[in-house]
Amino acid sequence: VLLLIIIIFIIIIIIYCDTGVISVQSATCGRTSSQICSIGRPPSETSYTQCSIDVTAVFKRCNGLRECELNTQGLAPKDPCFGTYKYYTTNYICIPAETSVTCHGGYSYLKCENGKIQINTANYGRTDKTTCSEGRPSEQLQNTNCYSPNALAPVSKRCNGLRECELNTQGLAPKDPCFGTYKYYTTNYICIPAVLYNFLLCVNIQINTANYGRTDKTTCSEGRPSEQLQNTNCYSPNALAPVSKSCNGLESCEVFATHTVFTDPCFGIYKYLAISYFCLPPGVRE
Repeated sequence: VLLLIIIIFIIIIIIYCDTGVISVQSATCGRTSSQICSIGRPPSETSYTQCSIDVTAVFKRCNGLRECELNTQGLAPKDPCFGTYKYYTTNYICIPAETSVTCHGGYSYLKCENGKIQINTANYGRTDKTTCSEGRPSEQLQNTNCYSPNALAPVSKRCNGLRECELNTQGLAPKDPCFGTYKYYTTNYICIPAVLYNFLLCVNIQINTANYGRTDKTTCSEGRPSEQLQNTNCYSPNALAPVSKSCNGLESCEVFATHTVFTDPCFGIYKYLAISYFCLPPGVRE
């Protein structure tokens, strides 16, 4: 079921899934209707309806969580239409997924009885005051807006395609995103059955992960000089949003792997676009 959330400008709202985890389909800020969020507003603030900007921060904050709190203050990258009273529109679905929490310095195990692990989202930081809080002083738990922009890559590299995977934060954690706060890894993953790789037709594409960069020396290497293949730690932090926007909910889609679509994460390296996706049942559609 596709859920639609409209958020009045400058307010806090919580989106959640009773079962499964959040998968944001689209998130925009602006005004596309003169009727929505118009009570008490003068016509001059609601008449312009060609105002919309993508808000990729919603994907980053909410994907893979069961519950997500959004504070619209400073959420949009810029004001898309000065003088117009705006609102946020977020479309999301709830997808089945497993969740693993690894407290800093600890271990956790990801396992698929059938199929193979596919990491959906990963964050190293803190998003609430209760998780991994036992025995910790209060001042280490206060920052609940702590997100690591590079947490997905090392977990995906370690676990994707395996039936079992051990996560140890020692050496796995990226740069400290919030000094002085006690952090933990939250990892969401699905188990992909082998049959999914043999689908000839996908009724409802759901993008799982996307990266524009390079993670090995062999993919897309033919005819390329050695110096263009050496950096295998090249990840684009913003690849998921445009791919999801182009493909989610469709039977097929086309995405161009160019610098006009994705920013260059590692200059001088020959890059490729790697996408993992799964197919939702026909009934789970807009």
